[in-house]
Amino acid sequence: MTPALVIAGAASGVGKTTFTVGLIAALRRRGLRVQPFKAGPDYLDPTYHNRAAGPEFPTRNLDTWLLPPAHLIELYRWAVQSADIALIEGVMGLYDGKNGQTEEGSTAALAKMLGAPVVVVINIGKMSRTAGAIALGLQKFDPAVQLAGFLLNGSGSPAHYEWSAQSVEAATGLPVLGWLPKNAEWALPERHLGLVPAGEGNEAARLDESLLKLTEQIEQSVRVDELIRLSRTAATPETWPGLAGSGLFPNIARPPVVRIGLAQDAAFGFYYQDNLALLRAWGAEIVPFSPLEDAQLPPDLAGLYIGGGFPEVFAARLTANRSMRDSIKEAARQGLRIYAECGGLMYLGRELVDFDRQTFPMTGLLPYRTLMQNKRVKLGYAEARSVSLAHPLLAPGETVRGHEFHWSLLEGEPDPAQAAYIIPAQGDRAEGFLQENLLASYLHLHFGSHPALAPRLIEWFRTGQPGTL
Repeated sequence: MTPALVIAGAASGVGKTTFTVGLIAALRRRGLRVQPFKAGPDYLDPTYHNRAAGPEFPTRNLDTWLLPPAHLIELYRWAVQSADIALIEGVMGLYDGKNGQTEEGSTAALAKMLGAPVVVVINIGKMSRTAGAIALGLQKFDPAVQLAGFLLNGSGSPAHYEWSAQSVEAATGLPVLGWLPKNAEWALPERHLGLVPAGEGNEAARLDESLLKLTEQIEQSVRVDELIRLSRTAATPETWPGLAGSGLFPNIARPPVVRIGLAQDAAFGFYYQDNLALLRAWGAEIVPFSPLEDAQLPPDLAGLYIGGGFPEVFAARLTANRSMRDSIKEAARQGLRIYAECGGLMYLGRELVDFDRQTFPMTGLLPYRTLMQNKRVKLGYAEARSVSLAHPLLAPGETVRGHEFHWSLLEGEPDPAQAAYIIPAQGDRAEGFLQENLLASYLHLHFGSHPALAPRLIEWFRTGQPGTL
């Protein structure tokens, strides 16, 4: 049984990522192999986990709304096989999920599913004794959650920490296991979608310096060894009770049968690690390339996977790399199949209009313009349905769960007859584009949500025909 610990929060923005990253680094100092996880459909926090955990253990996403229980447990247990400890960062507040009526998608639901103890971060920057009231409410709200203690962030002084800790411990009978002071030295940079990806541009050296300072502070003011002891109380089930195995992975290892080009650079980097793992398991050789830096596509590709990211931030550079845009257009003209999500959808359009209303040509494979807005356009889960016999991932009428998060909209909505999906809960809204060898949508899919997604995508890349598994 792999030890596991959930780092939850009383709310968003209280310091979950800061504590998680610092703890990963402190655990590695002790010689432990740490497998990080992020609750929910987040691509940005994991980049900071990865900086601390190292390349052998990239962060994986666990989402109790996107993933059926048996699938989630299988992916979790597959990821922790060679790890000494799993550290799971929560999402939003401990009990926040898909909506106010259900715990689906929440950190609490995930912790119960994994049988893992929970330590909650409370930011005490503008309170002291009130921290006890908040802690008590978190403890009493759902007794089925294995709440094991608290971490306090944003303390103005050691005395401020002591007052707050005394209140929390008196109210709950649970320990306060450490604290962090107010300190801008390890503050994580943000922009419109959330955190700036770790190490982007010239930030890598500054980030490593900040991580070192954070780790030193964690060693001083957090009871790391006690957190390790608590993690050993985790009792993750072998599979979800009453459900058979998920069938996500093939019974016999598959040799590579297709080469898939993966757009991966500062403009495109939003990929669930499990998506890539499942594609490899079903016979994909994944070949990274950079739409920003490379002059042309890698050779001998059967398909392209262009994920989300920040094409709006790097629009000028994407436009300037005309040879890559031409390479993608020519490959598509010759029949190369392309699967694109969100940022990839934006790159495949005719033009991108950024926040400053400047217009940048993109690949032009699809007819719309992407217009950046000064506020969020979409954020949330969505269940999508296929209506096309030619859909590479879904049979007609079949549904899949996904997530949307973008600040842009399209000038030129998709024709329902050519839509990638219909969103029934949004008035049968047409979403994305499906045209012969191209599937592009704002919807981010987790291939672990449906056992046929990865093999069907590979079959489409390999033959040009929708998969039948």
